[in-house]
Amino acid sequence: MLNLLIISATNDNNLELSNNLQSMLKELDQEAKVISLENFDFPLFGGKTDVDDELIHDLVEDISLAKGLIFCAPEYNGGVPPVLSNAITWVTVKTSNWRDAFSGKFALIATSSGGDGKRFLTAFRSQLEHLGVNVLARTISHQQEKPLKDDSIKKILQGLIEVSR
Repeated sequence: MLNLLIISATNDNNLELSNNLQSMLKELDQEAKVISLENFDFPLFGGKTDVDDELIHDLVEDISLAKGLIFCAPEYNGGVPPVLSNAITWVTVKTSNWRDAFSGKFALIATSSGGDGKRFLTAFRSQLEHLGVNVLARTISHQQEKPLKDDSIKKILQGLIEVSR
């Protein structure tokens, strides 16, 4: 079975969105693992500190083994949340070639934000494409006043399943 990984940047609304997407994937007969970056205690990337190799190894392995990735994160200050950028930076510096864990993968970007999250979706797409990720054109944007449309979401998820095979 295809190995999909859902990465939530936070333990709140985006983790809930991640779990909902995991349930929808299960309805499509596709298993997926959900992880939350807030559960990792990565130091802020910089020249003075290093990350625990055992801790980063698990994340690098999960991303490296995944055929498809789903990222769920809120828009922070019109961009990518620091926890997500920080984790990606650690993954890139802890692989032999900085793009190894990401290059050639297919990904879907989702957000649960106070607004529509468009600035995050745009900024993060650019970051992922720079890492060699093939980002699906359709994204998922969840807002409190705009509930998810299950049929539409399942079509988007089915697209990720198909291209990731």
